[in-house]
Amino acid sequence: MLVNGHGGNAGALVGAVQLLRYEGRDVAWWPCVTPSGDAHAGRTETSLLLHIDPAAVRSGAAPGNTTPIAELMPQLRAHGVRALSPNGVLGDPTGASAPEGRELLDDLVVRLVEAVRRWTPPTSGGS
Repeated sequence: MLVNGHGGNAGALVGAVQLLRYEGRDVAWWPCVTPSGDAHAGRTETSLLLHIDPAAVRSGAAPGNTTPIAELMPQLRAHGVRALSPNGVLGDPTGASAPEGRELLDDLVVRLVEAVRRWTPPTSGGS
């Protein structure tokens, strides 16, 4: 099971999983996303990091580009974060908190465990 938390990797993961399955390997990938999450260094990621490693978070981060990620993705793939947000933030970290990060992480873990439990690789090793 490959767990992906980077939107820019989705195409590569789809290709890799297709190839690995073609080779007869049992593999799947799971997107490590939250339903209301922003993209990069916004409230979601900042809350998660405040819970996991608060010393790694700089205080006073300003909002960046708050355009929904679905709208930004083509430009992100073509030009990168810097072209869309001078401060590197895609979203708004305002209001981020460690308790929110704990709730987000707990939800991610529950959903990943459910996905793994639903995945039933064939005993023959084939796809």
